[in-house]
Formats: sequence, C-alpha cells, structure tokens
Amino acid sequence: MASGDDSPIFEDDESPPYSLEKMTDLVAVWDVALSDGVHKIEFEHGTTSGKRVVYVDGKEEVRREWMFKLVGKETFCVGAAKTKATINIDAVSGFAYEYTLEINGKSLKKYMENRSKTTNTWVLHLDGEDFRVVLGKDTMDVWCNGKKMETAGEFVDDGTETHFSIANHDCYIKAVSSGKRKEGIIHTLIVDNREISEILE
Repeated sequence: MASGDDSPIFEDDESPPYSLEKMTDLVAVWDVALSDGVHKIEFEHGTTSGKRVVYVDGKEEVRREWMFKLVGKETFCVGAAKTKATINIDAVSGFAYEYTLEINGKSLKKYMENRSKTTNTWVLHLDGEDFRVVLGKDTMDVWCNGKKMETAGEFVDDGTETHFSIANHDCYIKAVSSGKRKEGIIHTLIVDNREISEILE
C-alpha cells in the first residue's frame, strides 16, 4: 500500500488517464477459502470522498462514489456458488474505522471454523501442475481448482467411494466411519492408489 508522502494524490477531476490513484484508499484485504478456491477481497474506503470500492480477485464488484454516510455495509457475492459476503464499516473513534467481513452472515473467523467441519481440502501436484480438491461434506460435491467435478458414487464394504478424474488420473474420496461419534466419518483422497494428506485451512 502506498503511503501519502511518496505517491502523488490527484483530485478526481485531475486524474491521469492511467489510474495511479487506484488502491490509495485500500483499507482492508481478506483471503477467503471457498469450495471453488481462495478468493482475495480488497476494500477501498475514501473517508474524504465517501468512495467505497470492493474488489473480488482483482475485479471490481461494487463502486459507490460520494457516500455521505461513512459507516454502513456493503454486500456482494463471491465465487462460483455466489456466496454472500458483507463488509461492515464501523466508526471506532474520531476518524478511525473498523472493517469486518461476514460470509453467509457469520464473521470470517466463525465461517472458517464452521467450514473446516463441513469441508475437506487436499492440495496435490500432478504432471507438473497444482490441484486443489475440496469436498463439501454436506452436499458431497467435489471441486477441483474452482470447477465442480463430475462424480460417481459407489458403496463398498467399509463405506462409500466418490470417483472422479483429474488430468487422466483416477481419483476417489473414500468415506468410512471412524467408529467414534465425535469424529464421525473420515474422508480420504486416493489418487492413482496413493493416499493424499489433507491440508487444514
């Protein structure tokens, strides 16, 4: 983020054709892990101009100029599933503001804690490429690098297997009961008969 003394500040009507002033009002950045990948949310808040701009993965989603009320909320959607996100703008004291992000009505922290209970995530390297596989335990949807995969479910002796393929590699997620009520079902990703370790987000 540029500081005021080393980058020129332009009035709106004198802005150069290229946007040098873009992001000078950047006040908050969040990385949000959803089933279709990790999304970067950036928020600009011009407390003198009343400007509010929300970027999701570098793309402008919301722009409001000349907002007289400097506090409030901005709501927008993130990712392939159009997950609802809200930035809350609250005055802390004087001209200081606090920015909090909510995903599906929960604080980001609560959402991520809940998400770790409802999803499994694996990252693997195949044929020189990185793949991020996410299982939504509530829907049994499988996502790979942001795309929902075609899957085929199959019952086996000790549980179920959800089959799909990544770059001509046979993959399946095996679901077996842990035998313990607190742990519930254990999901394991198998690629080419090799178990992939899960990452915790």
